[in-house]
Amino acid sequence: MSEKRNVSFLGLGVMGGQIARHIGQAGHALTVYNRSPGRLDKWQAANPGLAVRAVTSPAEAAEGADMVITCVGNDDDLADVVLGPRGVFSTLGRGGIFVDHTTVSARIARQIAVEARDLQVRCVDAPMTGSQIGAEKGTLTLMCGGRPDAIEAARPVMEAYSARIVHVGKAGAGQTTKMANQICIAGIVSSLAEAVRFAQASHLDMGKVYEAISGGAAQSWQMDNRWDTMSRDEFDFGLAIDWMRKDLGLVMEEGRGLGVSLPVTALVDQFFADVQALGGGREDTSALIRRLPRKGKK
Repeated sequence: MSEKRNVSFLGLGVMGGQIARHIGQAGHALTVYNRSPGRLDKWQAANPGLAVRAVTSPAEAAEGADMVITCVGNDDDLADVVLGPRGVFSTLGRGGIFVDHTTVSARIARQIAVEARDLQVRCVDAPMTGSQIGAEKGTLTLMCGGRPDAIEAARPVMEAYSARIVHVGKAGAGQTTKMANQICIAGIVSSLAEAVRFAQASHLDMGKVYEAISGGAAQSWQMDNRWDTMSRDEFDFGLAIDWMRKDLGLVMEEGRGLGVSLPVTALVDQFFADVQALGGGREDTSALIRRLPRKGKK
């Protein structure tokens, strides 16, 4: 491992909690913070002794840190923990590194980058893909926007929990790349749901259908990881529909600003809204299949 660093991690949710664990296990001096104390307590109980400090504010987390990483909920959450009166930027020193893994708007990512530049802080917007499984295994893909020197400075720590780190462009580019990723996922999950229900209605052996079609042009990560669970109506994996709808809202807002038409994305977003209305907002995105009646069940 490269030099040991003082790393502060803010946001111990489903993804963030796993990332923080990898950072601590890599030997870095880890400080942790979460806005809800209960989740912080739960993380510490599951990872005894892994963090050298648990703090009560973002400002306290950033004091003395070489690098601060955030993984929170949305634009407002990120603005609060970074730019607020007791936010990260109130205490993070010159030359420090700031990395954000939240999926947020490109606008807030660019705003934070400007603030970071004025404070002489190296800044990276690095949304991720790879799902909860990737976070657990430390095999995430990071889509990084920012200056090359900032990404290289952050890389030794980010390598503790990612398998691929791609510099996609200037500040905000990480977020717009993540939006392209979510567009793809929305379309693929929708068509996969229809394929599963079609095969079930045809009384086909679902395992054999997967074997036949997963090696060709229809293959996708979603098919490999969700065909079987969707067939069994199991939806407790990865990104929740509530969060996906938040992401697609960002996509469509950015699309309007760019003058880009996104008709399929808008349609699938409404499909996700249907599942929310059925009470499935906290289930993962593959629960989209719930809006399709299951016919021909033996």
